[in-house]
Amino acid sequence: MKRYPVRLLWQLYPSYLFIILLAILTVSWYFSITLKDFFLQQKINELEARAVLFREIFDTFISVENIQEIDAFCRNIGANSYSDIRITVVLSSGIVAGDTQRDSHKMENHGDRPEILIAMRGNTGHSVRHSATLYERMLYVAVPVEKEEEIFAVVRAAISLTVIDKIFESIHYRIVWVGVLVAFLAAGISFWVSRRLSLPLERMKQGAELFAKGELNHRLEIPGAEEMASLAIAMNQMANHLDERIKSVISHRNELEAVLTSMKEGVIAFDLEERILSINQAAAAMFNKDPWEMENRSIQETIRNPQLQKFTKNALKNGDGLECDIVLYQDTERVLNVHSTPLLDSKEERIGILVVLNDVTRLRHLENMRRDFVANVSHEIKTPLTAIQGFVETLLMESEDIPENLRRFLFIIDRHVQRLVAIIEDLLKLSRIERDGVRKEIVMANTPVADVLRTAIQILESRAGEKNIRIDFQCEDSLSVEMESPLIEQAVVNLLDNAIKYSEQNSSIEVRGIEKGSEVHVSISDQGIGIEKEHLPRLFERFYRVDKARSRKLGGTGLGLAIVKHIVQAHNGIVEVISSPGKGSTFTLKLPKKSSLLMNRQALETARF
Repeated sequence: MKRYPVRLLWQLYPSYLFIILLAILTVSWYFSITLKDFFLQQKINELEARAVLFREIFDTFISVENIQEIDAFCRNIGANSYSDIRITVVLSSGIVAGDTQRDSHKMENHGDRPEILIAMRGNTGHSVRHSATLYERMLYVAVPVEKEEEIFAVVRAAISLTVIDKIFESIHYRIVWVGVLVAFLAAGISFWVSRRLSLPLERMKQGAELFAKGELNHRLEIPGAEEMASLAIAMNQMANHLDERIKSVISHRNELEAVLTSMKEGVIAFDLEERILSINQAAAAMFNKDPWEMENRSIQETIRNPQLQKFTKNALKNGDGLECDIVLYQDTERVLNVHSTPLLDSKEERIGILVVLNDVTRLRHLENMRRDFVANVSHEIKTPLTAIQGFVETLLMESEDIPENLRRFLFIIDRHVQRLVAIIEDLLKLSRIERDGVRKEIVMANTPVADVLRTAIQILESRAGEKNIRIDFQCEDSLSVEMESPLIEQAVVNLLDNAIKYSEQNSSIEVRGIEKGSEVHVSISDQGIGIEKEHLPRLFERFYRVDKARSRKLGGTGLGLAIVKHIVQAHNGIVEVISSPGKGSTFTLKLPKKSSLLMNRQALETARF
């Protein structure tokens, strides 16, 4: 059964009133009982004194053997006495010898009366009972009369309790009225005390309700009681701190909204159910909508773009950051770069994802132009370079009478033409990898990694032999990866070629393939000159050289590592390098066992010059 809350006043007031009334009733009852017992005891003492006095008189002046004399004496005392006390003389046989108010001859035997029985045993007896003679409640006190150490009679004094009962009724009546008066006073005092205790709490409750409504500038009055004063002070401090916190949160929220509104990039926060928690103006504008009509609705309701819907679902399922390009077809075709990161709460628990959308249409257009330009220029340059190289070789082979200076110049021309041809070949390879990656024309097949690595080692085995470099190979034959084997082979050849170039003679190179979780790691480690730490972030950029003079001397084009990076990214993997000067370098290709043609942004990214 549902219990409804009761005000504190009506919890305190009845309790106080009940306690006070109980105390009044208890004291009144105890006072009444005590007073009655005291009054009764006084009467008992008085009756005992009268009985003892009569016994002395009786014992001195009255003869025991003369019953008529005893009766006459009692009658005489009763006739001349103005007291309400009744005296009765009872012989040991129970026969009434005399009575001050009744004829003793007509009275029944009193031997069975309680007070008489006690007195017959030598003690003072008393009892309260209804008198069969006088027809009213009486108090009896009996004392023994001894003669020659024998009890021959009992003197009994008695008094009616009717008067006493009337007195006590009057006392009870007064006690009741005084009790009622005190009860009314107690009720008023209890209500005042209860109200005084509950009123500060009610005011605090009203203040707390104002705090809950946001009126944090309100302040509670400080009561006189120390405990309530401490509570009021604590609540005022709490309101002050809450006010400061809320103002700080509002300020931060306004700053965040200003930042999000000012951003050109779109920002969307999704919960785990794919509902939009928040979206800035730039993101809403990308889909020709207003932010207010998109919030708290699912992506399927608001954004009719299958690519973004699929990306969001994968990002929520994956839990890690993802990146890819999506295409919007509205008035014109627009390319958006989409990047997701996990959205965490204060307890570091994932509550959704944060998606950032960046319009990269112009950048992708420029990248396409750059790729086309490089490919076209490379093709155009390759033809005259081939002709020049052919003519130079013809002149060197067929002209025996060429002066030495001219022959030297022809050798220089031939060497530089070969270098240009190598650069053009690498540029064409890079353009082809980029083009196939963008067009998703890379054909994946489950291929043993060991076969690819053995082929790459065989290609460069003779070059390693020229420097007496030993190549240690380790890879299980059962290890396989979904890949286009010629491309991975080209990447391994490039890395192995660099390791041979920058290793000293009589050294060794390790080529290893191992399985780590859902990836296969292919590493090439050398004992060469190593690379400075500041060069590592730019090592895979096109034409970037750590030691330009040494690289040119060794015949490098500056495109080998860029080609490696794009091959690995086209397979949805990454390439890493660990190197220290004088301790050699280790290049690691991290390839997923099962690649996907829906590659993320890393597979579409192009190296910067």
